[in-house]
Amino acid sequence: MDRENISSVEKALIVGGGIGGMAAAIALAERGVRVEIVDLDPDWRVYGAGITITGPTLRAYRRLGLLEAVKAQGAITTKTRLFRYDGTHLHDLDEPVIEEGLPATGGIMRPVLHRIMQGKVRELAIPVRLGLTVETLQNDDTGVAVVFSDGSSGHYNLVVGSDSVASHVRDLAFPHMAPAVPTGQGCWRISIAKPPGLEYGEFYLGHANPCGITACAPDSVYMWMLTAHEERERFMDEEELFTELKRLLADFGGNAGWIRDTMTRQDWINYRPLAAVLQPAPWYQGRIVLLGDAVHATTPHLASGAGMAVESGIVLAEELARADDVEAGLLAYQQRRLPRCKDVIDSSVAVGRLQLAHGDPREHAHILEGALSRLNQPF
Repeated sequence: MDRENISSVEKALIVGGGIGGMAAAIALAERGVRVEIVDLDPDWRVYGAGITITGPTLRAYRRLGLLEAVKAQGAITTKTRLFRYDGTHLHDLDEPVIEEGLPATGGIMRPVLHRIMQGKVRELAIPVRLGLTVETLQNDDTGVAVVFSDGSSGHYNLVVGSDSVASHVRDLAFPHMAPAVPTGQGCWRISIAKPPGLEYGEFYLGHANPCGITACAPDSVYMWMLTAHEERERFMDEEELFTELKRLLADFGGNAGWIRDTMTRQDWINYRPLAAVLQPAPWYQGRIVLLGDAVHATTPHLASGAGMAVESGIVLAEELARADDVEAGLLAYQQRRLPRCKDVIDSSVAVGRLQLAHGDPREHAHILEGALSRLNQPF
């Protein structure tokens, strides 16, 4: 694919080497920008279970040239089935193929997805410095003067803050923004062997604690469950996580019930409270700009957090290539991304509120289908 180079940015710094940061780095490097990545983790690891990759997310990975790797190392399917929590089938979500040759939906283990993206970063010879972040950022006429946490310094025409929902770049350069807001829900995840006969993604609704299952490889899945969050004095240990999740699944049938009856203490289990926020404009100050969870953190209800971050990295590069100067490109990026990210966050939070209120699962399905249909539109 022919890509117009970016003339206004010679050198860019990406702060945060997660999904959004790597997407931005790849998209910028392929348009002629000399890119560097810094990441606070000295081993550049990622933790977690699988993630669902919807059609729009797969489309974004196709734009980065990574679709075939995602297909080969993940699991692809054609639809998601909705069940009552006891296993009674309710409805199948309409998940059409949105581009020729593009799978409808699927899943992949998060560490596998990171390795795929890290491979592309290395292929493009993008330098990655680990175990550090930025200490100070100072805009000037041609870019940003940066002092790093190890005492080194540099100067860049653009700095991209993609350093998570707890963004340090945001804290340094965007005083009009605030931390993400807790939604009142928490998310449980377990990685486990694939239930016999599971062919599609599955949602289980109509219970105080909805859950879902996504295949991530030919022989493995992850299951998530959403519960009302309860503050605890300390983190639960592995034994407590196992016992509590098994208890929470007591009422469930179908493959969710199979997971309850089959899970062991060797299966990876995690719990975290949920928070979301769409940060107010401007998303850029001088030549410092935010993307991903740093500026549009969402909950997992639409399975679109990763997809939104990848899209934002692509759009940032596209708009900088189209614009005559950096500021015009950053404004166009903000204008293009803000309404779409707002829709994802508003819809996700609305579903969460409905779940906390024990609302009608048909309304849940209606919100999901409407939001997913809008996400299928070009970004």
